[in-house]
Amino acid sequence: MSRDAAHDLPLGVDAAVALGYSRNAEAADLPDNPAAMPNPGPSASRLVILVCAAQVLVQIGAYTWPALLPQFVEAWTLTNSEAGIVTGAFYGAYVLAVPILVTLTDRVDPKRIYLFGVALTVASHLAFAAFASGFWDALMLRTLAGIGWAGTYMTGLKLLADRVDAQLMSRAVAGHAASIGISGALSFVFAAGLAGIWGWQGAFAAAGLCAALGWTLVALGAPRAVAPLHAGSGGALFDFRPVLRNRSAMAYAVAYGVHTLEMSALRGWVVAFLGYVAASTSASSATWLAPAAVATTMALLGTWASVVGNEWSIRWGRKKLIAVAMLGAALLALAVGSLGPGSYSAATLLILAWAVFIWLDSSSLTAGAAGSADPARRGATLAVHSMLGYLGGFIGPFAVGWVLDAAGGMSHLGWTLAFGLVALIVAAGFWLHRRLGPQPLAGDRR
Repeated sequence: MSRDAAHDLPLGVDAAVALGYSRNAEAADLPDNPAAMPNPGPSASRLVILVCAAQVLVQIGAYTWPALLPQFVEAWTLTNSEAGIVTGAFYGAYVLAVPILVTLTDRVDPKRIYLFGVALTVASHLAFAAFASGFWDALMLRTLAGIGWAGTYMTGLKLLADRVDAQLMSRAVAGHAASIGISGALSFVFAAGLAGIWGWQGAFAAAGLCAALGWTLVALGAPRAVAPLHAGSGGALFDFRPVLRNRSAMAYAVAYGVHTLEMSALRGWVVAFLGYVAASTSASSATWLAPAAVATTMALLGTWASVVGNEWSIRWGRKKLIAVAMLGAALLALAVGSLGPGSYSAATLLILAWAVFIWLDSSSLTAGAAGSADPARRGATLAVHSMLGYLGGFIGPFAVGWVLDAAGGMSHLGWTLAFGLVALIVAAGFWLHRRLGPQPLAGDRR
């Protein structure tokens, strides 16, 4: 599999690292088919702007479900476990679909795969607005949305990689990363604001229409590949055995899976948790810093922390930065669960601090996996890295919901146990990460 074919990572800033935005990425991260790369010029710059704008429109509805989760739990009488399963289904579908859809871009024009993925996203949002009425409808349609995102996110980057030159690539990837990160963060207030006017059906319908506009931009504005694409020379497309034997790459991938589990657990439940805290403490502060606004701020801080953390790992040492991030996040998870339910203001501050530590090592882990990979199998390595990440993304929301139900519902004890379990998993992941022996990258401080 080509190394450009499967930079399938949940966060846009991670993709920036994997494609060369980090100083540690190799200069060889160029399209596999030079004939398909146009000459640099204004058209390439316009293409970057067009794809980034399309990704904003597609991503803006990505977190409509978790943003409105309390409404669905009440209206559909969902258990916490059912709510967690629906949230995790998006990630689970991505895990199953991304190695197929992104790998196909080696042989099929990425534009075609991208448009297919966006079409599934449009269908999932509009069908949710029109037909969803309970657990099974939500599960099916969020699964469809996950498949759509698998065909949209990394294929958008691959589309750019095949059509811009090396000089423009770093800016193209940085712009793509920013568009994904910022629009994902804004999706919380987007959903909450529209739901307050038109209800949750209006929020999902608007998300679908925005994605349809993104589809139109790429369909009309992005050129087709100018030469046939071909498979990479790194061996059989789906042979992951050499990747699994690479202990350093797997050390970073395992830690990334835990990182994404923690991130999705917080992102999937933050609005519900803060809603519980506000109701149980009669917090007036929730009126000026609503749960959806906290979720947006959290995601924006996380995008910044991921980029800054990678620079710190270069100057300070990658293993040291990852240790601080993972152990600090575990401690803050305990603090959010045990101290947060007693005060809305304290919960908000602890959540924002926790988010910074969760995202702090995100790019560092992805760069570690990319830098530890056999260059001929970098795409396969990043495919495994991403699949473990989204597997963690599937488990995290479900684990929190399951613990809440086992504890008798949302309560101080329930949240303490739920986030305490997340902290325990992070600590265990850190131990396994060190046990596998991650190696520093060229340029890292030793």
